[in-house]
Amino acid sequence: MARPIKIDFVSDVSCPWCIIGLRGLEEALARTGDIVDATIHFQPFELNPDMGPGGQNIVEHIGEKYGATPEQSQANRAAIRERAAAVGFTMAMSDTSRIYNSFDAHRLLHWAGIEGGQTALKHALFEAYFTNGRDPSDHDVLVAAAVLAGLDADAARTVLTSGRYAQEVRDAERLWQSRGISSVPAVVIDDRYLISGGQPPGTFEQALRDIVAQAESA
Repeated sequence: MARPIKIDFVSDVSCPWCIIGLRGLEEALARTGDIVDATIHFQPFELNPDMGPGGQNIVEHIGEKYGATPEQSQANRAAIRERAAAVGFTMAMSDTSRIYNSFDAHRLLHWAGIEGGQTALKHALFEAYFTNGRDPSDHDVLVAAAVLAGLDADAARTVLTSGRYAQEVRDAERLWQSRGISSVPAVVIDDRYLISGGQPPGTFEQALRDIVAQAESA
């Protein structure tokens, strides 16, 4: 019989390795469906909490934040594109792409977690940003993603315009930081096991099998 497990997926919608990791995890869960019955909860993390309206050019931002040259930035994007393609995701970032604030996206994801539709919204947001080049801080973009996820457009817009769930998101961000999460994606299983980074499906699969085996032998 499949063992129930809880997975907290700490991530940001502007993190390319987060969608790579999510796709890898989901493939691993499909492979281990006979032994694992997983529930995924998406937890907020902001890579750029101080990013202002309109965002910043990606090459400029990566250069300022990490000291990468334009050539290094381009090479990194190519490597990310290849890894994303390997898990069936289209990454269409370019030299003209921009980095945006993601706080409102996290508020909407919190609401979707209550309504039921958080996973679908997470995927819609990743696709809106990385595949279609849309601004995940734009309320129209967020509402459109909510609709794609099967959520109510008017309710989504009310959440965004009201500022609802801001405190809940801030509290969750502080909680995971207090638990030592300083980079994403961070995949926390049953509040005990941490898998860091955008790992390939095989790595997640082996970890899941090891966790189940350890639980059964305890």
